[in-house]
Amino acid sequence: MRLPLVIVIVIFFTGCNNNSTRKKSEQISSLDSNLVAKPVAINKDSLLMAITKEVLTAFKNKNYVSLSLLIHPEEGVRFSPYAFIQLANDKVVKPDWIKSQADFSKQVNVLWGTNDGSNEAINKTLNEYVTDFVYDVDFLNPEKIKVNEFIGGGNTLNNLLEVYSNCDFSESHFSGFDKKYGGMDWRSLRLVFKMKDGKYYLAGVIHDEWTI
Repeated sequence: MRLPLVIVIVIFFTGCNNNSTRKKSEQISSLDSNLVAKPVAINKDSLLMAITKEVLTAFKNKNYVSLSLLIHPEEGVRFSPYAFIQLANDKVVKPDWIKSQADFSKQVNVLWGTNDGSNEAINKTLNEYVTDFVYDVDFLNPEKIKVNEFIGGGNTLNNLLEVYSNCDFSESHFSGFDKKYGGMDWRSLRLVFKMKDGKYYLAGVIHDEWTI
């Protein structure tokens, strides 16, 4: 039986539209595959900046559970109250200890080192130490921040590169806060990162400022 001409034309164009739709779908699928097969490479400096932000956020909020996950799992993290790192005196703690400090009521005084000038012992809880020698200014929103470059510097020897060879670091810096001090109230915080199993971990926290 012969089909009417109108029905034949309708069938013809319907088939063409289906083929066109199928081809477009295949092209989109191919494009998606190409995008998946070629992930965007992450710049090293950008990665370190992102980790720095995570660490500073944890310090600002005193979120020690989150901080513990960012600390080097084997070597822990060394806290240095001043630019000159004192291997014999500066406190080194492991991730589990940091995590245990999440209960503020159980924090006890710890010897973190000695005060510059007076040479008195720095006996503080973790919260107190973070307030005085880590996040004492808004380092999440610094005036300047750099990766593997020093910004601030005073009359204290900076031995970071000698102590943390083959590591990377970030420095968050403020040039000063009150004009009457002529820049002597500057602050810097250096975070040192060490690679383990293809991932960066926090290995050092170094506070720097003008000292006597």
